[in-house]
Amino acid sequence: MTIEAFDVLIVGAGLSGIGAAWRLQAQCPGRRYAVLEARDTLGGTWDLFRYPGIRSDSDMFTLSYPFRPWQGPASIADGAAIHAYLRDTAREGDIDRHIRFGQRVLGAAWDSQAARWTLEVEVAGVTRQYHCNFLYLCCGYYDYAQGHRPAFPGEAQFRGRWVHPQQWPADLDCSHRDVVVIGSGATAVTLVPALAASARQVTLLQRSPSYVLALPARDLLANWLRRALPARLAGSLARWKNALAGQALFQLCRRLPNLSSRLLRLGVKRALPRGYAVDTHFKPRYAPWDQRLCIVPDGDLFRAIASGKAQVVTDTIASVEADGLLLASGKRLPADIIITATGLKLQACGGMQLSVDGQPVDLGQRLAWQGLLLDGVPNLAFCVGYTNASWTLRADLSSRQVCRLLNHMHRHGYRECRAQLADAGGERRPLLDINSGYVLRALDGLPKQGARAPWRLRQNYLADYLAFRLGGMNAQGLVFH
Repeated sequence: MTIEAFDVLIVGAGLSGIGAAWRLQAQCPGRRYAVLEARDTLGGTWDLFRYPGIRSDSDMFTLSYPFRPWQGPASIADGAAIHAYLRDTAREGDIDRHIRFGQRVLGAAWDSQAARWTLEVEVAGVTRQYHCNFLYLCCGYYDYAQGHRPAFPGEAQFRGRWVHPQQWPADLDCSHRDVVVIGSGATAVTLVPALAASARQVTLLQRSPSYVLALPARDLLANWLRRALPARLAGSLARWKNALAGQALFQLCRRLPNLSSRLLRLGVKRALPRGYAVDTHFKPRYAPWDQRLCIVPDGDLFRAIASGKAQVVTDTIASVEADGLLLASGKRLPADIIITATGLKLQACGGMQLSVDGQPVDLGQRLAWQGLLLDGVPNLAFCVGYTNASWTLRADLSSRQVCRLLNHMHRHGYRECRAQLADAGGERRPLLDINSGYVLRALDGLPKQGARAPWRLRQNYLADYLAFRLGGMNAQGLVFH
């Protein structure tokens, strides 16, 4: 059987993969490529998650692509609008005809003599193979099959319904029911106000608080720019405005954590009724941006709390009972439905097995060059976004860098490029520099970063933009053959 061969294979047809395909077509015309997607439709995160209120956790002017600026009225958009934007982008760019659905990549093996990858791909229960010269992994960073779901003492006694947001049932009706949402992150603070519109009572049960920041759902300046200027220019200005504002907030939180913590809690205090126990429920144990800030558009979470339809309880679960939860404090929470918004399960490179000349690649032992290439692994790049800003900001820079790398190899007749570790500054650090539970649980299996460039993954869009645009391909750490 003839094995189909490509110049480039992109794995994943979500936000990163569609953007990568657009850049590849624009910057590397003539390259034969395909996008392999395990699911039956494109969109990745924005198709998988269907829970009420699902929306962006960063503004759409930075989450959208620079080559196709966001045109919707809302700066923080719902999941359906984002999914439609991705479908329209794929169709407009003629990318959809390159996507092969229902194709789960199980493994990829590099052969140095042939200078190519051989991919093992499961299609409808049958394994087939593909060849490619360059492999670009845009499959995200978490396990699509299941989220993180801790066990709770006595949970088998519960007569109601357990739900994880990653597998939200289409038939779930929370109307006139008592709902408990376990968690304190972005998913939890999104679910609570959405469910409060119809549920009898919604309780956000958290072991410890997160930082929560209310932002306008609409960006008045960005919308004015779109009325006054051509779409591409307005989109670029709005993108840079929001990217730099986000970076300024991040730097303020990192450099002045005590002041930033007080300011964030002051914003919450102003949004809630007088006398509300802000320091009990909205004063985290960590410094701002040790974990991601939770964004609430137009303060919808605070409005739900102020209305009495939602409440926040900071406590731990002693046991699950037939009709609710018994907490360590002795308080009981009645529940018809318990939603475990307890986080993601991270996995590197889509969970596929990589090997180089027959030797397995231990991803947890590899360092990432510019957060893009794995040391010692030829002709492979992986896409990872920022932890302190929109995913797309870095994903798009990564795709542009991959295209420059491919063009450099083509011009010079190189068949192979690999990042070669000589000195990463000694210290090995986690690739993702936040201490959220879902990151800490997966550290051993994720690539690492070094202490200095080019092995350090910067959380700074402006610095990366300048380095990627101005830096050449003869950078320290790259070897071509």
